[in-house]
Amino acid sequence: MTLSISVVMPSYNQAKYIEKSILSVLSQDVPNLEFVIYDNLSDDGTLEILKKYESQLRWISEKDNGQAHAVNKGIQNTTGDIIGWLNSDDLYYPGAIKTIRDFFETHPDVDLVYGDADHIDMEDKWIEDYYTEPWDHERLKDVCYLCQPATFFRRKVTEDFGLIDERLNYCMDYEYWLRLGGRGIKVAYLPVKLAGSRLYPDNKTLGSKIKVHAEINDMFIRLSGSVPDKWIFNYAHVFLDEKDVARTRRVLFPLLVSILSLWAALKWNRRVSKVMLSTTTLWIRGAVHNMVRRIES
Repeated sequence: MTLSISVVMPSYNQAKYIEKSILSVLSQDVPNLEFVIYDNLSDDGTLEILKKYESQLRWISEKDNGQAHAVNKGIQNTTGDIIGWLNSDDLYYPGAIKTIRDFFETHPDVDLVYGDADHIDMEDKWIEDYYTEPWDHERLKDVCYLCQPATFFRRKVTEDFGLIDERLNYCMDYEYWLRLGGRGIKVAYLPVKLAGSRLYPDNKTLGSKIKVHAEINDMFIRLSGSVPDKWIFNYAHVFLDEKDVARTRRVLFPLLVSILSLWAALKWNRRVSKVMLSTTTLWIRGAVHNMVRRIES
């Protein structure tokens, strides 16, 4: 039996990119593709673009409570066996949906599939490969190697394990992959490039790195009761990057990143792990050594 596919797109004031995103869906070589866009009352010309394609897709423009809420509404108001979630500034590559459908049809035991992707710029040009690696739930706790537009899942996953967490503004996809992996779903990695994930200065994630990392840490506390050291260290590094403390400052940076890491560990985990204590001790010793050498010279 041929599986049906639904693509859900949340939208808010992305008139600069959304037409390219729409066309990347409509050009897929899959018949009877269900495509729905939930827009949050955009006022930048988005609605005129949606009207242009309304014979080929469904769209609703109404107030929502954020991106996760829009995605959930899309999931609840579609019927496809397989669900794809594409943001209104990202792209599917040609043949992506057919590749995914064929994989699910030949692997009936698989619940979620993710592929490779690119980071692309404002002009759709390649920036870098999106970092991806084979599935390992424990490893996923240290790095999010699933690219959201290159990830697809069966509808029964949402029926069995719930929808996207609407409390989250930045890491709702990461939380979902972690949550599903923790519930034991069958995940497969397909090493084929499926999508382009757009990066640009006012991108929501790039423009709010400290908030993103704080939300990730909060998410881990709710999900598992503790934040992995990797994300504590990431928070400290991003905080200093945002404050323009150069990593090349061989005394100041290691001292500050150590102090911030220890503070963040106490803030979120209420304790400092032995590994973190050992690591920050080495960093501080190195900074003191560099300071002494500087004084002596």
